Amino acid sequence: MPFRAPVDDVRFIFDNVVDFDKVAATDRFAEASSDTVDAILGELARLSEEVWAPINRDGDTDPAMLENGVVRTSKGFKEAFGALAEGGWLGLSAAEDSGGMGLPLALTSAMNDMLSASCLSLGLNPLLTQGQIEALENHASDALKAMYLPKLISGEWTGTMNLTEPQAGSDVGALRSKAVPNGDGTYAISGQKVYISWGDHDFGGNVCHLVLARLPDGVPGTKGISLFMVPKYIPNEDGSLGEANSLRVVSLEHKMGLHGSPTAVMEYDGATGWLVGEEHKGMAAMFTMMNNARLGVGIQGLGAAEGAYQKALEFALERKQGRTPLEGKGGTGAIADFADVRRMLGEMRADIFTARSIALACAVAIDMGHATGEAEWKARAAFLTPIAKAFGTETGMRVSEMGMQVHGGMGFIEETGAAQFYRDVRVTAIYEGTNGIQAMDLVARKMMDKGETAFALIDEMQAFTETARASCDTLAEPLWQAIETLREATEWMLAQGDLNERFAGCVPYLMGFARVLGGYYHLKAALAEGGEGPRSRLAAFYLKRLLPEHAGLLAHATVGAADLYALSIEDLSA
Repeated sequence: MPFRAPVDDVRFIFDNVVDFDKVAATDRFAEASSDTVDAILGELARLSEEVWAPINRDGDTDPAMLENGVVRTSKGFKEAFGALAEGGWLGLSAAEDSGGMGLPLALTSAMNDMLSASCLSLGLNPLLTQGQIEALENHASDALKAMYLPKLISGEWTGTMNLTEPQAGSDVGALRSKAVPNGDGTYAISGQKVYISWGDHDFGGNVCHLVLARLPDGVPGTKGISLFMVPKYIPNEDGSLGEANSLRVVSLEHKMGLHGSPTAVMEYDGATGWLVGEEHKGMAAMFTMMNNARLGVGIQGLGAAEGAYQKALEFALERKQGRTPLEGKGGTGAIADFADVRRMLGEMRADIFTARSIALACAVAIDMGHATGEAEWKARAAFLTPIAKAFGTETGMRVSEMGMQVHGGMGFIEETGAAQFYRDVRVTAIYEGTNGIQAMDLVARKMMDKGETAFALIDEMQAFTETARASCDTLAEPLWQAIETLREATEWMLAQGDLNERFAGCVPYLMGFARVLGGYYHLKAALAEGGEGPRSRLAAFYLKRLLPEHAGLLAHATVGAADLYALSIEDLSA
């Protein structure tokens, strides 16, 4: 079966799970009416199904190449990106005064979900441009905004982010790239950056690099870093392309997956750049782009999971192998009738719903923070961001791997395309801050409010579950108990003065929190359906089979660090 965009799932979650109606009720997003949302989702579904999905395999078998200093992209990528740009979709959430539509980030998130499911390699490109648009909107001078935003929003130009260097990965403060004032308001940028997704392409227009570098008086570490716009071509005053800047693609990385996405090693040799934001405040400006990207990367994982699930379901409905338990009882006659295959399909479907609900809940919180300015919404958005990133990408990996298992031996054969989803999604747990870093952020920075935001979310889940007991006690009771366990684990985290004690269990804590959130969202779905129907049955599956994982995860989360360091390096090397 051809790829089907998950429009029905997105629409259901908007209407029944994440309170999108609150966003549409604000003055800022009053244009996001039900009819508008339906029309946009329909057009994005058509684009992802008819234009993007058909080129996904070409991106894997016909990878991006660097030939004589020019990056050649995969077959069909230029045309597919052009179709996205022509629809104006890159500016879906960008400011209207710069040419965007000014619509909620939740809609952009739904778009990224569909695009990632249909062609993850190409989907990286607009995600980076979206993040750059937001960074410039919030931090750039009026002159830079006027020059760059309209062309980024139209898709005529594309954006990248340049943080990582060979010696400076997660420790960004160790970067060596330098910026020297030219005396005319511009800066000479020199240094090498690695892992630069879509560092160049053959789509035409300009490639606009946001580059972190240190001024001569910049102090060591992250506090001395500044951010610069360094375009491939120096724009003329009228916005036309001028002379080539002093930068180049040294090479493209040979990767496990995402072969259609050119990941460049970039060399800057006195390239002309313009300061974005204040001197030595580059990390604050870049974090705007990074936080946008963290949610986006979580959605990349979700999208890959959707694509992998659809392929696995198709195979499970077609592959006949032996006598099934439902033979003669109205079954499919295919391996989908075997209990273990049905279990895998159920787990895949249930976790996709959980990851999608978490991501869209995060996007709604971001939108409400922008629309209302209320600190509580902004805090919730910040709290949910690392969970959305980590759980979304873990779901992408787990579902893609399980999809290969459903295929059996054919999953290991490249021609089926099942393995591509796993190879493509694997890096999402690494870039934009590893999932371990996301979890450290959750239990440290995101709990600097003494747990106020975490407990507000826990209280909300518990209040809803209390109400649900009256009509759906069999589903509500185990969730209520899980929420209590989560509350106790959160209290334990907050009681640890030594952050390393928290860090020792931060990953299982994040995953345990996500498991409980999943139970909450599935229960909301079941009640919205009236307790009868496919979503109610999926909720029962999740609450009986997957929610219990929270107990082991949260037990792991609250052990502390002593036993980790009791294992010496000699023990680990024995």
